[in-house]
Amino acid sequence: MFNEEIRLQHPIRWAMVGGGRGSEIGYAHRTAAARDNQFQLVAGAFDIDPQRGRDFGSNLGLDPQRCYNDYKELFEQEAQRQDGIQAVSIATPNGTHYAITKAALKAGLHVICEKPITFTVAQAQELKEIARKGNRVLGVMYGYTGFPMIHQAREMIRQGDIGAVRVINMQFAHGFHNTEVEKNSPGAKWRMNPEVSGSAYVLGDVGTHVFYLSQLMAGLEVDELCCSRQSFVKSRAPLEDNAHVLMHYSNGAVGTLWASGINAGSMHQQKIRIVGETASIEWWDEYPNQLRYEVQGEPVGILERGMDYLYQQSEGVGSHRIGGGHAEGFFESWANIYHRFGMAMDAADRDDQATLANLWYPDVDAGIEGVRLLERCVESADNGCKWVKF
Repeated sequence: MFNEEIRLQHPIRWAMVGGGRGSEIGYAHRTAAARDNQFQLVAGAFDIDPQRGRDFGSNLGLDPQRCYNDYKELFEQEAQRQDGIQAVSIATPNGTHYAITKAALKAGLHVICEKPITFTVAQAQELKEIARKGNRVLGVMYGYTGFPMIHQAREMIRQGDIGAVRVINMQFAHGFHNTEVEKNSPGAKWRMNPEVSGSAYVLGDVGTHVFYLSQLMAGLEVDELCCSRQSFVKSRAPLEDNAHVLMHYSNGAVGTLWASGINAGSMHQQKIRIVGETASIEWWDEYPNQLRYEVQGEPVGILERGMDYLYQQSEGVGSHRIGGGHAEGFFESWANIYHRFGMAMDAADRDDQATLANLWYPDVDAGIEGVRLLERCVESADNGCKWVKF
């Protein structure tokens, strides 16, 4: 069970860039950060329209003087305050992540950034080096990784409960963009604009989520991949709204990834199935409290969150916040991740490298691998679906 007594002596003074009025993701960040009193929202630059952002921040209860016109003013002004911010979360369109994250790290701040953190691996590695030199935490918001059953799957694979991994099937294939919804949706419009979104749409928007889940669970390295991507809504070209990826792993395993926004009739269909020598496990984000465990020759088993038969030695498995049988969901997952971000930031500020070395959270390396996936998929797809080294 989640231990609510593990907390920081003082909440981290925290700000947001983006995530203003009407932002579903901004609300998720604030809800997660507030859950365990690890963070205190004290400032922000919430909107590209300064007045609208200031009005929004004031309605959240912030001092209007600490609701800034843009991120540059936010970092500059807060640095001059004795009670200035210590960390910032970035919930802005993709094309701004690199510049804002770099400025925040240069200002001595810890950073939590939406994915992808940059457009290129080179940029992401540059940010990693800046964070390393400044002893700053740079986390990436892979929000599904806080579910306890993800960590149960990870531990089962570590313990050999399914044998050596042979096949990984990944998919995140919703149907909400099966028509040209971007005509009337600002949130969809920027995602399908290469100048703002980058070189990929659906692979970056949803594909990287399930890809990181596979890395977290199985811990395998991709050796090479082959990608085919399509723009079924023609106006989205050159960005894809559907993609299939084949992967070869360094241990001989194989994988498939289906990322789509045009899977008509589907809600999410974010599923990951990992097939081993003796058994398989499967997780579906629409039923996040359960994990299918299928041993060859035995009845299908459904493992439930919060039960004593799980691997309790894993901190992630034990991070459930209410007993088994009660539904936990998206906000609990995010809160678990924010709790880990807070612990990491506190350890970095105390230069507690031992704690940092043993504390899992979606870090900059997770972000780098997500950007690498996008680069390699685009390279493959745009060159006749050729196999490319990862």
